[in-house]
Amino acid sequence: MTTTVCTRRARRVPRPVRLLLPLMAGALALSCLAAGTAGRAGAATSPVSAGPDYEMPFPCGDAWNGSSRSYHSPSPLSIDWNRDNDLGAMVVAAAPGVVTSVVDLGDRSYGRYIVVDHGNGRSTLYAHLSAFWSTPGEAVDQGTPLGLVGSSGGSTGPHLHFEERLNRVDHRSWFHRTPFTMGSTQASQNCGDAPVVGDWDGNGRTNVGIQHRSTAPGFQLKRPGRTPLTIPFGWRTDQALSGDWDGDGTIDIGVRRPSLQQFVLRGSRGRTTTITLGRVSDAGIAGDWDGDGRTDVGVWHPSTRVFTLRRADGSTSTVTFGSLGDRPVAGDWNGDGRADLGVWSSSTSTFTLRTVARSGAVSYARVRWGNPRDLPVAGDWNGDGIDDVGVWDPVTATYWLRLTPTGSQRTAVTRTTVWGTPRG
Repeated sequence: MTTTVCTRRARRVPRPVRLLLPLMAGALALSCLAAGTAGRAGAATSPVSAGPDYEMPFPCGDAWNGSSRSYHSPSPLSIDWNRDNDLGAMVVAAAPGVVTSVVDLGDRSYGRYIVVDHGNGRSTLYAHLSAFWSTPGEAVDQGTPLGLVGSSGGSTGPHLHFEERLNRVDHRSWFHRTPFTMGSTQASQNCGDAPVVGDWDGNGRTNVGIQHRSTAPGFQLKRPGRTPLTIPFGWRTDQALSGDWDGDGTIDIGVRRPSLQQFVLRGSRGRTTTITLGRVSDAGIAGDWDGDGRTDVGVWHPSTRVFTLRRADGSTSTVTFGSLGDRPVAGDWNGDGRADLGVWSSSTSTFTLRTVARSGAVSYARVRWGNPRDLPVAGDWNGDGIDDVGVWDPVTATYWLRLTPTGSQRTAVTRTTVWGTPRG
C-alpha cells in the first residue's frame, strides 16, 4: 500500500494530475504523485460473461408489466414497462455504473433518455422520461434514482422504454439473475443495502452500519459487544448519511432526499431537521467544515465536480475538485478537527484526499484501495483522531477498512467486517 502526500508548488501541473483533476481552480501543481499498489485483496470483479447483477429499473417492491412486439425499435428485446398511474413514477439504475448520456431528442425517437455504462461493454438505456434526475459523469449505485417515467419523444403513451445492451446491441434482459419473460408482471427486487458508518456507541471509534433500501427502509448499525441498533427511517431511494447534527457528541443518522433536494437529519431523540440544498442529481456529503463540533452538510455535483459546503449559519462555499465518474467522501485526514474533502475513482480504485491546513496550505494524498464494484466510506477506525478510508463490497457485504501505518509499521492494517445482505 502506498500513500503519497502531495503539496502545492508554483510549478507546471504534470499531465497525470491534469487528467485526474481537470477542473481544479488556479495553477495548481503537485510535487509528487504515486500510483500505489493494489488496494485490497477482495473477490475478483465479475467476468464479462456474467455481467452486472441487473435488477428491475424501479424501486424495491414496485410491480410493473414488461412487454415488447416483433416490430419494436430498435429490437424486440427492448422492454416497455407499464402499470396503473405510471406517469411520473421513479426510475432507478438497474446496476452500478456511470451515467454517460443524458439526452433530450424532443418529440422524436427516445425523447428524453439516459444511458448508464456498467463496464465490460455492458450498458442500460432508459427512455421516454418526463424528467432527468441524473447528470453526465455521475457514478450511480444499483437503485440510484435516474429520472421519472414519461411519454417524451415518439411515445404514444406513458411508459419506460428499457434496454440491456452488450457492445451497444440489445440483449435479453435478466433481473435478479433470471431471464425476463415478456408480457409478465413482477415486483422489483432492486432492494440492495447501502453502507453508512459512524461512532454509534460513543467510544471514539467509527463503526459500520447498513441502510436497508427495502419496502421497510431503515438502518441497522453495528455496535461491537452490544445489540445492533435498528432504526426505521427514510425512504427507499434516500442516500444515507451520518453526523453529529446538534453537537451533543453523539453520531446520528440522516438522509439526502433527491426528490426534494433536501437533507433530513435525525437527532439522538428522534427529532428531525430538514435542510434544502443542491440539485436533484447532486450527491450528499457530511462533515464538520469549520471545526465547531457540529456536523454540517454539503453536496457534490458530478458533471461540474463542484462541492458546495453549507455551514451552520446557512452560508456556503464551493470547491472544484475531482473527475467525472468519481464518488465524493469527507473526513478529517490530518486530525485538526475539521473535515476535508476527497473523491474515490472506481476505474482506478483510488482515493484522492484534499487537506487544507490551518495555514491555508492545500495538500493531496492518493491511496489505492478497493475494487471497481465497491462503495467508498471514511472514518476513524482505530480512535486516533484521524479518519482513514475504506470500502464496502456490495456483492459480499464486506467492509474493507484501511488503518494508516503508525509508529514502526510499514504497511497499512486491513480490518474486515461482514455487515448487510450480499447482492451477489
